Amino acid sequence: MKKFLACALLLGAAFVTPAQAQTVRAGMYKVEGTNLDGSAYKGTAKIALTSETTCSIEWKTGSSTSSGICMLYGDSFAAGYVLGKAVGLVVYKVNDDGSLEGAWTISGKDGSGTENLTPQ
Repeated sequence: MKKFLACALLLGAAFVTPAQAQTVRAGMYKVEGTNLDGSAYKGTAKIALTSETTCSIEWKTGSSTSSGICMLYGDSFAAGYVLGKAVGLVVYKVNDDGSLEGAWTISGKDGSGTENLTPQ
């Protein structure tokens, strides 16, 4: 009976333990990704929080700079951005270590690229 009660208490604790909220922190990130043609690129991104769930983001990769708005929803993080005259979209998964793993696309182009952001 004692073993049963101990197991029941442990099982019950699993259901009342709060889930850890995913967060994206403001600051600088290292960028590593692949272009639509599969070639690699690197750079930096700066995220500035504008509310608990929204932010602004600016990427610098090679000689290109793009900026946009972003939003956190659960463990998903999405950003819409402008690069030259094209509009793009990137969707990331927020990892427990604060890094972001994602895929992106841009208007008028086929396919998608990948991108990882690592907090600096």
